[in-house]
Amino acid sequence: MAAMKTLAEVAEVIRSKNAGPFIVTFDILFETEEAFEAVRSAGMLNRQAVCKLYGVSDNELLGFDFYPFARAVKFSLRRPVGSGGPRDADVYGAQQHAPLLDLAVLP
Repeated sequence: MAAMKTLAEVAEVIRSKNAGPFIVTFDILFETEEAFEAVRSAGMLNRQAVCKLYGVSDNELLGFDFYPFARAVKFSLRRPVGSGGPRDADVYGAQQHAPLLDLAVLP
């Protein structure tokens, strides 16, 4: 039985960054249409999976959209604390994508 493929194995770019002081936005880009469609069709990368992975409610997940013309997935999360504020460990939001790397997305 073949092992599931992770997002890091099939996506070309997985990144996060601030979208203002209270929101982090995530971009997942695929090199080929085939890879994009395979992940989208598998249905394992979805709102519920992202909420579970980040331990947030659906209300904290702002959008979750597949963009076929760009071979991309985009979503945003509310930050638990403002960028640069007390208890903020990632002022630029640039390390928040790391949990996505090991997310199983293809059977």
